[in-house]
Amino acid sequence: MSLEMLPDPVDDAVGPTVPERAAGAHAAAPDAATYDAAAYVPDPTIVAEIEAVADRYIDRELSWLRFNERVLELAEDPELPLLERTRFLAIFTSNLDEFFMVRVAGLKRRIATGLAVRAASGMMPREVLEKIWLRSEELSQRHARAFREEIVPALRDHGIELLRWTDLDRDEQKACKRLFKERIFPVLTPLAVDPAHPFPYISGLSLNLAVIIRNPKTGKEHFARVKVPSNFDRFVPLGNARFVPLEDVIREHLGRLFPGMEVLEAHTFRVTRNEDLEVEEDDAENLLTALEKELLRRKFGPPVRLEVEESIAPSVLELLVSELDVSADEVFTLPGPLDLRGLHGIADLPREELKYPSFVPSTHQALAEVESSAPVDVFKALRRRDVLLHHPYDSFATSVQRFIEQAAADPHVLAIKQTLYRTSGDSPIIDALIDAAEAGKQVLVLVEIKARFDEQANIRWARKLEQAGCHVVYGLVGLKTHCKLAMVVRDEPDGIRRYTHIGTGNYNPKTSRMYEDLGLLTTDDTIGEDVAHLFNNLSGWSRKATYDRLLVAPDSVRSGLIEQVHAEIAHHKAGRPAGIRIKANSLVDEQVIDALYLASREGVKVDLVTRGICALRPGVPGLSENITVRSILGRFLEHSRAFWFANAGDPVAWIGSADMMHRNLDRRVEVLVQLPQKAKEEVQALLDLSFAPDTEAWELQPSGEWVRNDGPVHLQQALIERQRRRRSAG
Repeated sequence: MSLEMLPDPVDDAVGPTVPERAAGAHAAAPDAATYDAAAYVPDPTIVAEIEAVADRYIDRELSWLRFNERVLELAEDPELPLLERTRFLAIFTSNLDEFFMVRVAGLKRRIATGLAVRAASGMMPREVLEKIWLRSEELSQRHARAFREEIVPALRDHGIELLRWTDLDRDEQKACKRLFKERIFPVLTPLAVDPAHPFPYISGLSLNLAVIIRNPKTGKEHFARVKVPSNFDRFVPLGNARFVPLEDVIREHLGRLFPGMEVLEAHTFRVTRNEDLEVEEDDAENLLTALEKELLRRKFGPPVRLEVEESIAPSVLELLVSELDVSADEVFTLPGPLDLRGLHGIADLPREELKYPSFVPSTHQALAEVESSAPVDVFKALRRRDVLLHHPYDSFATSVQRFIEQAAADPHVLAIKQTLYRTSGDSPIIDALIDAAEAGKQVLVLVEIKARFDEQANIRWARKLEQAGCHVVYGLVGLKTHCKLAMVVRDEPDGIRRYTHIGTGNYNPKTSRMYEDLGLLTTDDTIGEDVAHLFNNLSGWSRKATYDRLLVAPDSVRSGLIEQVHAEIAHHKAGRPAGIRIKANSLVDEQVIDALYLASREGVKVDLVTRGICALRPGVPGLSENITVRSILGRFLEHSRAFWFANAGDPVAWIGSADMMHRNLDRRVEVLVQLPQKAKEEVQALLDLSFAPDTEAWELQPSGEWVRNDGPVHLQQALIERQRRRRSAG
């Protein structure tokens, strides 16, 4: 499980947009009958007053740090199961690592290249960077205290002991000695630093020992680096649920690495490097090769953070700072052990009483087997009705995965077209697409090889699919294809029928059990026609792109949503029902935020729920007093994007892949689909529960701080219980 901003939150690739190729230069807003976009013209005076509020945007980087603070609050919450709290500590570490690798690295790069323009928040990059260092240091110290003072004692009380070397009994120390001799020692490579041995390269996120040794004959001291191998358990199991950090075992036996020398001291340290990619996309044919070269360069990015154990000697720290070329602000001095990502291994221990109660997704009612044990015919079920899926409550395996697998095996299916942004290494969907191609079906797969930190895996899958006979498109020059689309073309007695799936999450069977997402399965002819045109735009040079039920970025998502915001203002001013509700991962785009401020100024109620970043400042008199912002975190990562508009009593709802961020609206191919009646009612019910006063959530204050509202209803648990009731009644 991960609450981290990956698989996409800190991704911010840059590049020119290509609307003609990606979305069509003439993509239309939704059906004009839904609302009258010309019914409201913003008052220039009100617009000017909004724009005059200099601090109306919260800085996005500092907002992200507040998100990770909410993750830390979950680790600190004594009401949560203990091993889940332990996992949240690991998630916090992974989150902060990626934040430095990408966001902080980006800020440093802009400063270094002279592109240090003022952020929308009014802050200069150097000012933002200084606040990041200060706040990150505070959170890192708080994280270390939570581990040392709360989690470790609580684990001990439940028979799970995380120990240091001096806590081990004699038998355990002997066992560690054998382990070191037989398995660890052969792997280690000590690297000395002297005139003949330059300071070694320190790979990003590796855990290392800075060792000071002395030659007893000459009395001369030397520095050496020993890398802690990452292919061993981070916390070495000793039996009886007792564990010791791997670096403690290595540190205690350093004498074997430096025979004849005196080991004076050894301290752990860890470097975070810039791992953002900068691919020159001059032409699509070279994109794959360029990306592979850039992946090799990633390993050698400049340092952006140095974490050291608080016991480190000043002279050793001075050497590291000098050799790694980091500033004093980039040094984080923390209690050991460093790198608590390894706590995932502790959280995985088979102690179910210390975890969330077990939960097994169930098959959606419309796709469930009735009398026989044979899987339901998905195509027959979809001809009866549209299906709105809500993962992980609705099983991904018995819905989306089965949809693709049945399409691959069905002799009446002529073609399958699908986008893949991230998927698991052993995905049944990949296997199904290969089976379909080998069976002679037309298979088009758009594999986005620029999906951050999944690039190498996606390159492998793209080549495997090509070798099986699939038509593979490697994304578009200047854009990432982030939309989640699948279309099956089937030959039926009454003609060709398109079956489509449009979702908010990746086609990944593993993360679908941990990420909360929505997806629409439909045979709607209009949606099918729209999706067919979009796939042609993505794979070819089609210019026919008039979408009736889709909003497609980079062309029409921002403008289409802002038009709907304006329509809600018109409805409100005319005395008709009006209101806006949005659920997203992040809200950063200034044009969208200003449109919501405008709606608030005109009296429209706006409710927002954002898991991560929110640059909008709610509750400010004269600006946003009609806007509330919530954040919901828990055992599942809230990942779906939904947009709901009251629309004079006939609500309009959309779901899709787009967050309200520049990268999503300008530099990605994103899709929102307008939901049919039954599906939009289900989304409305979800939003009603999300915004209910007694639902537990964090609430954003005008200051930019988040305050936790400990309501008696937890959204995710309520949805689990609802699913169980439906399964029992079914």
